[in-house]
Formats: sequence, structure tokens, C-alpha cells
Amino acid sequence: MKKIKNIFKGIFLILFFAFLSVSFYFFLTEFIHLDSKQIEPKKQEKKKEEKPKKEEYHLTLGMVGDALYHTGVFTDGRTYDSNANSYVYNYDSQLSLMAPIISEYDLAYYNQESILGGTELGLSSYPMFNSPQEVGDAYLNAGFNLVSLANNHTLDKGERGILKSVEYWRGKKEAMTAGSYDSFEDRNRSHVGEKNGIKYAFFAYTDTTNGLTVPSGKEYLVNVFDKEKVKEDILKVKDEVDVILVSMHWGEEYTHTPTTTQRDEAEYLASLGVNVIIGSHPHVIQPIEHIGDTVVVYSLGNFISGQNGTEKKVGLLASLEINKVVENGKTTISIDNVKGDLTYTYHQNFKNFKVIPFYQLTNNELYGYENIKTQYEAILNKNDDSIIVGSLGA
Repeated sequence: MKKIKNIFKGIFLILFFAFLSVSFYFFLTEFIHLDSKQIEPKKQEKKKEEKPKKEEYHLTLGMVGDALYHTGVFTDGRTYDSNANSYVYNYDSQLSLMAPIISEYDLAYYNQESILGGTELGLSSYPMFNSPQEVGDAYLNAGFNLVSLANNHTLDKGERGILKSVEYWRGKKEAMTAGSYDSFEDRNRSHVGEKNGIKYAFFAYTDTTNGLTVPSGKEYLVNVFDKEKVKEDILKVKDEVDVILVSMHWGEEYTHTPTTTQRDEAEYLASLGVNVIIGSHPHVIQPIEHIGDTVVVYSLGNFISGQNGTEKKVGLLASLEINKVVENGKTTISIDNVKGDLTYTYHQNFKNFKVIPFYQLTNNELYGYENIKTQYEAILNKNDDSIIVGSLGA
């Protein structure tokens, strides 16, 4: 009997210790599982905190040259309204092939060469231009939102023409203009904009006014290039913006080679921290180059005009990307994918004007256009092979 009791006692002890072992095993497993749940997120959180924060912003800029409305160009958009017993003006069709391209850019620039004084002042052509204000409407409709008003024809209709021009543009909130104003207060207004998280400043200056004198005390009417004034303008915004864009009306007409003055002024602007220099006035295209990190488009040529000669009908659409990276509190700006593409002003005996991108041309509009394309593209990157040419439509 005693022996049986000992056997039961042994079995009981074995079962008891087996139960404790199993319980301890499950307890330990659960503890480790819970502990890993508590510890693991902390490790992950720690990794998240240590990972550098990186923000990226992108902005595209497209640029075309002079909108110079000779008689044939502005009468092309004129029709007679018998009901109103007056002429009406519309220029959308002249830009219909370019509008889908221009509207794709975040920022789109052009130079309004002939002043938009409107019909009230009397429309006129070379040498003292005045154009319908409906010209501006067409360019806004096409997607342009940066407009230079500083050029050698700004004073063609005197102060009255400038006041009419400024009044027109002031009502167009979708565009930023620079280079011509109706007061010093207007000139000193903000020239800063922001898009896609990138702040930009836009200024415009001209080297010449065709011998016309800016009235004393009214220097605000047109920004004539002056190094000290330009420096003051740029330093005022330099710490406020990511990029600075400057339009320059400069150089010698009808030459594809930048002058010494153009190069000197470009060097000066680059030394001030200007990121993109946008040139016009020669009425023909000139090269695109870099001065350090500054992109210089020496001349965009004509966008549209009534001038004769292939060289004056071939224009430049320059484009680029502005990239901004913010990481660990540090901001880096780069200008990338600088491109040059050609446009052509087509008309039929000074009627039916239309700006055509080269990739849409045929021999019907410009005989031998393929050879002409090769010839003019070679001008664009002859001094800087980083410039991408002929990419539109490729």
C-alpha cells in the first residue's frame, strides 16, 4: 500500500512539474511577444526620426521673343463689325499652334515689343509702334504669364502710351509685367511670385530707347539699364526668393553673335546672383550659354513680326526646369534641361499670320525647312553643348 502511495505521489509530482514547465513556457513566450511589440515600434520610430526629411519642388519656364506688330500683323486680326459700325480685333488664331505648347509651362515669358496703347491712340507701325490691346488678350489666352515691357519701343507713344499700356496690364492679374510703370510707387512694387513651392523674382531692362529721352523725374516710365539700379533691385529680393529672372533688351540688331556689351552685362548680372537672363532686341536668334550656374539666352529673336527675311521669321522657344530641394534645412536650386526649339512666322502675302513650331512645318510653309532647322539649331548650342536642341515633337 505504501508502495502504491509513493507511485501516485511520484506521478503527481511529475504532472505538477510538467504543468509548471508548460505554464512557464507559455508565459515566457507571451512575455517575449508583448515585449517585442512594445520595443519594435520604438526602433521603427527611432529610424523614422533619424531619416533626413527631403522635399522637392519643380517649375518649368518657357520663353519666346518679340511680339512686334507691324501693320500687316495687326490688320490680320481686324474684322469689321457692321452691327457696331467699328472694327474688332482678335489674334488668337495667330497663336493657335503655339498655345498648346505654351500652356504646358508653369511660367511662360514673352517680350511685348510694340506698346499696347490701344486703338484710342491710333494704331501704328514702324518706326513708332502702337498696337491693339487685344494682342495682349491673345497672349494671355495662349498661357503667357511673364511679360517684359522694357524695350527700345516703349516710348514710341510717349507717356500717354505707357499709361495706357500699364492700365491695361494692371487689370490682368494672371500675368506679371516688368520694365515699365506709371509711378515710382508702381516701379517699387513687388516683383516676386510663387508657384509650385518656388519663389521667383522677375525684372526687365533695356539698353536703348531709340534716342527718345525719358522725361526727367519720370524714370519709372521705362527701366533703362543702370548697373547700380539693377544691383539695388536684385539685392532687395535676393534673400527672399529661390530664383531671379531678368529680361534684357540689348545687343545689335540682325546679328547672331552676342556683342561685347551683352557679354559684359551678362557677367555682371550673373555676379549678382541672377539665375536666368532672357535676351531680346536683335530680331534674330543667338546662342544659349552658361556663365557658371546662370543660364543666358542671348536673343530669342522675333516671335511674330512683319519683317522680311528667313532669319527674322525664325524664332526661339527656350525652356528649362527650375528644381528646388530642401533637405536638413538646406535649400539647393538647380537649373536643368535647358532646351532650344525653333518657331517660324508664316503668312500669305501679309495675311493669315501664324506662328508654327518647326516640327509642324512642311515645305509648303518654308521650302527647305529641314536644312534651315539644322542651320539655325547649330547657332543655339555652338558655344555650349549642354543645350538640348530640337526636342519638341521628337
